Amino acid sequence: MENYPPTQMFVLPNIILSDPPDAEPLNHYGMMRKKFLKANYPAHYGKMLVHEELYPHCRIVQQQAQERFDGLMEHFASINPPPDKVIDGLAWASHMVMLKDTAEEIVRDELIFKLIFNKSI
Repeated sequence: MENYPPTQMFVLPNIILSDPPDAEPLNHYGMMRKKFLKANYPAHYGKMLVHEELYPHCRIVQQQAQERFDGLMEHFASINPPPDKVIDGLAWASHMVMLKDTAEEIVRDELIFKLIFNKSI
């Protein structure tokens, strides 16, 4: 009964997830993916959590999302270049925020909020 410590009236399993100490923490996209799975697919979230597939899955999605975001930002900046930062800093900032919001919306729709569970992701 070592793996089942008693708690008041119930005996619950003592599940300890192993996460490598050198593993990078989840960033914004990884946390969004985790919250999406937990809120919309709780059974699959629990299965992935118990089988220790959740955090590797979120890390793969966050890496792909970050690469996609960086590529979109470069592409959007080349198509629609921002104004000169020195001459009109406020216009530059608002332009870059618009590009960032557009790129993040595409990344969320394509990678974060899409149900993908094959072995490549």
